[in-house]
Formats: sequence, structure tokens, C-alpha cells
Amino acid sequence: MVTGTTGTGWVDPAAIAAFEYETGGNSAAVAIQYSYLPSWASFLVDQDRAREAGRALFDAVYRTWTDLPPDRRPRLYAFGLSLGSFAMETPFSGEVDMSTRTDGILLAGPPSFNVLHREFADQRDSGSPEVQPVLRNGRTVRFANDVGSDIPPDRADWSGSRVLYLQHASDPVVWLNPDLILNRPDWLAEPAGPDVTDEMVWIPFVTFWQVAADLLEPVDTPPGHGHTYTLEFVDGWAAVVQPAGWTDQQADQLKAIVGQLH
Repeated sequence: MVTGTTGTGWVDPAAIAAFEYETGGNSAAVAIQYSYLPSWASFLVDQDRAREAGRALFDAVYRTWTDLPPDRRPRLYAFGLSLGSFAMETPFSGEVDMSTRTDGILLAGPPSFNVLHREFADQRDSGSPEVQPVLRNGRTVRFANDVGSDIPPDRADWSGSRVLYLQHASDPVVWLNPDLILNRPDWLAEPAGPDVTDEMVWIPFVTFWQVAADLLEPVDTPPGHGHTYTLEFVDGWAAVVQPAGWTDQQADQLKAIVGQLH
């Protein structure tokens, strides 16, 4: 697993643990530090370094991987949380590139400046909402507000490499965008997400600062809300890796384990 990080090199231990358990421990993860700044500062000023680090890391692993005989190549996955998801988008040009160069990708809490995430949301199928878009009938890339119960479109084929975005409707990291200052976004024109009140409306300038204020404590929220994805890494990785014989009971047991890592 090639892993995007915050500037200081931090990776959510719950995401690593879930991946290791679901692959039976037969796995390895690689990540690099590209800054000394804390996460919020890297979010503001280290986007170029995150982009360069993500691309350099994945490309280095990919070159080594392609040099191996085809029958000796391990499965290759990518992961990123928050700014780490931005770093792990940068090696790829789009949906097809993601699916052909990896066996699966899990990205959580993507910031609004993630280029591919924004592109996928803008190109979503007609009738699907911005908070949970459907792209090309879910053939490769899918989005989940609650990965344990809903990854639309439910009945569509999802063969081949899977790319999954975890994004809560209440996560300010996902929805804070300078466009909020003067423009009403689709997510406030469409029905509200599952954990956003229907009473929230768009007001010029005000809504931007309202969402920006939520960034002050984005991780101090209950599981499944805000910028907290700890337990959802279990179901997220199960959807992407598709471990043989995986059961709901195993998922619950693993959630109890990873829940203690925070």
C-alpha cells in the first residue's frame, strides 16, 4: 500500500491496521514525510510539496513493481486521508489511470482542492447529488457517506480495480471552498446530506466562515461524522480489497480493535 500523509508524515493507524488485518498480515505500507508543519499548516501552504511527494513516492514504487516478473508482483493499492488523499491523487491522470495502475484506491476526507475528486463530482451522472455523486454508473470510482450501508449504485457492476472516496456530508475539509463566498454550491441547493440539517442555507460570505469555523475541531466528532473516518476504514478496505470470506462479524471485531487506536 502506497500511502499519502500529512506534512509531518502522519498516517492514521486505523487505516493501516484495517488494511493489515484484511490482507491477513501479508502486506506492507510505504509513506514519506515531506514537511515539518502540522496538518492545518500543511493544508494551507504545503500543497506543492504534497503533490510532489505523492507523485515521487508512487512512481518509485510503481517502477520497482513493474520490474518484477508478472507472476511475482503483489497487488498494489493506494491510500490517503485528508491532505494525504490529495498526495495520492497526483500520480494519476484520471479514472482509467487509477484502475490500470493499481488494484484499488481508498481516499478519505478529500479536501475541496483535490483535482480528480472535483472533476469526478462535476462530471457526475445526472440526478446524483454532490454529497454522494455517481460517476459513469459507478464502473470504477464510487463515493460513500456511510460505507457500512451504502455505496451507490447498489446493483451496478463494480468489477476490476475499485476506487472509493469516503466523504461525510458534515466534513468541513471536503466542502470548504473559496467559491462558497459568493456562490451557492450544489450541496446546499440539493437535499441535505444524511448528517447535515435541512435548516442549513447558503448566505454570501456567512456560509464560508461557518464552514471554515468547523475546521477548528474537524476530528473531534463522533464516528461517521465530520472528519472522523476511523471505523469506516474497516468497511472501506473490505469494499476495495474484497477479502475472501469476509463477514459482518469479522468487520465488527476489527472495528473494536481499530477503535482503540484513537
